[in-house]
Amino acid sequence: MAGTDRSRDTVHTTALRGPSMILVRPQLGENIGSAARAMLNFGITDLRLVNPRDGWPNVKAVNAASKAAEVLDGVRLYDTTAAAVADLRHVYAATARSRYMLKPLSTPRQAASDMRRWMAMDEPCGVLFGPERMGLHNDDVALADTVLSVPVNPAFASINLAQAVLLVAYVWFQTEVPDTAEEALEPNRTPPATREELENFFTHLERELDACGFLHPPEKRPAMVRNIRNLFLRAKLHQQEVGTLHGIVSELVKGADKN
Repeated sequence: MAGTDRSRDTVHTTALRGPSMILVRPQLGENIGSAARAMLNFGITDLRLVNPRDGWPNVKAVNAASKAAEVLDGVRLYDTTAAAVADLRHVYAATARSRYMLKPLSTPRQAASDMRRWMAMDEPCGVLFGPERMGLHNDDVALADTVLSVPVNPAFASINLAQAVLLVAYVWFQTEVPDTAEEALEPNRTPPATREELENFFTHLERELDACGFLHPPEKRPAMVRNIRNLFLRAKLHQQEVGTLHGIVSELVKGADKN
């Protein structure tokens, strides 16, 4: 479908900035550009790239974006997925495959509704999309609170990267905005922890678990770490709770040292 009402550009791109779309190790510039085009179609402008295979900027992405310059000009580039989600408070991982992780599962419609509510409270959200060939790694999925799964034909569940972004963006655009942020607030609610705050806690905890020999044997460490992280992520920790957990770990270490 062709046609753009330029008089409405500012309304749709500024007022509906939307969640962050994070493409992890994307392989084709054409898919990056098509994803950018889909985002701007539905008022989403925050595109983040983690280690794009062919580098950035990419002329094929520009050609495929069909003048979605507002998105491409604002692209943020990251070396790791953890860095790309560091400032976010709610993260979804788009994947069609079971990862043997105990994580909540959400449809795009439910995710869009939740993200609308959270963003009305100034709690930034993002969706992780994996590379075209294999999708997200387990370590990428482990950084998310929730798995985002699209109900599709189970015998053919693979969706093109740009199509997946288009689908999520479309459902977001169709979801009603809360009337006011105040209506969405819960009494005495403190802010959820950001990914960076959670990552700092995980690093602290895992350092001490390594020191006491808990994360052993070495070949089982990656799976153990993911399971421990998922346990805390399911709790949807707030900033104050993360601070308390830091204190608990520190005091346990001090007690062990005294003994």
